[in-house]
Amino acid sequence: MHREEVLSVVTPLAAPKMMDLPQFQGEHRESLYWGTYRPQVYLGIRARTPRSLIAGLMWIGIKDGQYVMRHVCQHSDDLSKYGWTDHNGRDYGRQVLVGHGLVLMTSFLKSKSDGSGYGGDWAVRLEVQKEELDSANFKTANLFFYLANEEGDSISIAEELVSHDNTVLASGSHQDVGAWELHLTSTDNLDIHYAGLKTPHMHNLTELLLGTLGVNARKTGQLQLPDASENSPNIVIFQISGNLPVKMDVAFVSATGLKNSRVNERVNSLTGVSLTRQLNEKQKGFEEKYNNIFLKNKVDSESIIVGRAALGNLLGGLSYSYGQSKIALPKGSDLKNGDEFVQYWPAALFTAVPSRPFFPRGFLWDEGFHQLLIWRWDISISLDIIGHWLDLLNMDGWIPREQILGAEALSKVPEDFVLQYPTNGNPPTLFLVLRDLVSAMKKNKFSTSDSADISIFLNRAFIRLEAWFQWFNRTQSGKVASTFYWHGRDSTTIRELNSKTLTSGLDDYPRASHPSDDERHLDLRCWMHLAADCMHSIGEHLGLEDVLWKRYYSMAQKLSDFETLNQMHLDDVSGVYFDFGNHTEKVRLRWRETRGSNTMNRELVREVLEQPQLTLVPHIGYVNLFPFMMLIIPPDSWILEKQLEIISNRSLLWTDYGLRSLSKTSSLYMKRNTEHDAPYWRGPIWINMNYLILSALHHYSQVDGPYQAKAMTVYEELRKNLIRNIEHNYFETGFLWEQYDQKNKGRGKGAHPFTGWTSLILLIMAEAY
Repeated sequence: MHREEVLSVVTPLAAPKMMDLPQFQGEHRESLYWGTYRPQVYLGIRARTPRSLIAGLMWIGIKDGQYVMRHVCQHSDDLSKYGWTDHNGRDYGRQVLVGHGLVLMTSFLKSKSDGSGYGGDWAVRLEVQKEELDSANFKTANLFFYLANEEGDSISIAEELVSHDNTVLASGSHQDVGAWELHLTSTDNLDIHYAGLKTPHMHNLTELLLGTLGVNARKTGQLQLPDASENSPNIVIFQISGNLPVKMDVAFVSATGLKNSRVNERVNSLTGVSLTRQLNEKQKGFEEKYNNIFLKNKVDSESIIVGRAALGNLLGGLSYSYGQSKIALPKGSDLKNGDEFVQYWPAALFTAVPSRPFFPRGFLWDEGFHQLLIWRWDISISLDIIGHWLDLLNMDGWIPREQILGAEALSKVPEDFVLQYPTNGNPPTLFLVLRDLVSAMKKNKFSTSDSADISIFLNRAFIRLEAWFQWFNRTQSGKVASTFYWHGRDSTTIRELNSKTLTSGLDDYPRASHPSDDERHLDLRCWMHLAADCMHSIGEHLGLEDVLWKRYYSMAQKLSDFETLNQMHLDDVSGVYFDFGNHTEKVRLRWRETRGSNTMNRELVREVLEQPQLTLVPHIGYVNLFPFMMLIIPPDSWILEKQLEIISNRSLLWTDYGLRSLSKTSSLYMKRNTEHDAPYWRGPIWINMNYLILSALHHYSQVDGPYQAKAMTVYEELRKNLIRNIEHNYFETGFLWEQYDQKNKGRGKGAHPFTGWTSLILLIMAEAY
């Protein structure tokens, strides 16, 4: 890679920015300034600005007889349940956390009133009680509420902490909100200690607190903060203790230095009885909007609870981050400094996240699925998120598929996954959402003002979408015209049973045994069809010049041409579509002994027992159903009947809990890919693919054809199975899960809570496709 190519990778696309549109300024921008935008911690508040004031909660729990600090969401904390039961994505949320003898409830409220500064004020209610009445583990709660300034500016700690006459904990100023104060009120008897610290590092606050407690414990024998501060601290931590049950309200008020700032009135309105009333009103408003948009009396009370948790956790997991992606350089790049990576330009990202403990950052292909739900809830938030993603396009038309921006995000990512590769794509799922929006506008489902905003958005987005589309068309094309394959597979690996295709989003799903440029990937062909069709629809809707969108119409026609599709990918005997490539089934992993200096070592290596040949790749799973999912198969085709048979066949994909990702008949079904890689997309049930399959079943059950009734029967049974299994798991475990175990009665497995695309269960309940 030469210097010019390196520069193009880290140069933004020369096009007007999406986030500079008027609809994202003014009231819209201010209304989203504060939020629970730090999903990687159990409760974390920040503003949508690169260097923000940040606030959060830690608490002392007991696990295996040891005191432990809770702060960052992680599986090892072993909480029996946590997540937002309600969250509207804007100014209200309610969360319950349960584990090891304690129940914490955190409520968040945002308010803009006379005297407020930019972004308004906010309040957090913290309620703690014993998990069981007879629990002897806890008599008191030890909470640590902190506030930090990423700009490094000093924070002042009140001289007299919380008395009858004074509720102030701390004060300071920030360039956006002006002077501010943090207040605490409670009717309970609280014991308060504090520490003031100075550091530029916000990603290791837990360690900072534990270190401070440790030093003071050695001096005093007490597990409490030292009531001392470094000079000009930019972090203040308050240890708040009280006998259980205990309840307290923390209020942040802005612009306190101005005349008529009405500080006391605003604090009163954000605490006590007034806060209770507002939280109840917000909860009622959330319930009414939720029922009106999604359920309309379609489902039972259990579905209502699970659907609310799915929506609340998705919206409560919205994240704002700012930083620079690290972009890998190929070996032999002629940069003088010898670096292995270059940095993308500094950028912000507002996005939903797949999983707070495991994936609390932006993933490109996940985001399209997230937005299928969010646009139905709040179109302005959805456009804002999509706009942020599109502003990450570089001049080549590429978007890094995983966004690791800033130190907090970086601290959660294994080193192997940090670098992003500019040759690697990811499914362009944002086109699923854009297709929805154009279709909904044609059916007049939006208000006049929302329709105008969407049209203005699409008009500006078109040049960016075009660059993105052309990047795929240019870099992921195959040898034969109108064929595509995911570039980036490792053709030299000796440790993988089947070289992974991380770029496809389906990771270890089996592809051709020997990666080559002869490959044709069925799923990518169908994603390209979706993108071309969507570009045509957007251009036509906007009334753009024919020359700008008719080529996309022509390409969509080519990619949906049934004869060509069948020639490239269909097995005429079985009626199944397959990938094509250089393949043999005779591949296995075996142990090989290697001699070290003084020892014998064993390693698992790949062994190929016959020469591969160019052929259809005979694995059946999600990939084979992509022409069905994208509605390319005519409703009267015999191939449609075959697709329905694949779906409903228990020896292939059907289970009582949803469709498995890979057929039981596949030679790689539930096989490990390396010594350390357990099967991922080789059997378990994934909700995003089940949603797309259900959507297609619903479509074919509504159009005339010989297989309409069969499609309806399969649709109803699959929908019922998915809802029943996800509800059962939620009530049994307290979580929505990354995937579900087809071999173990549909039990949840993998990351949890996983309220990224598993939240699509709400759209399945609502029959919103």
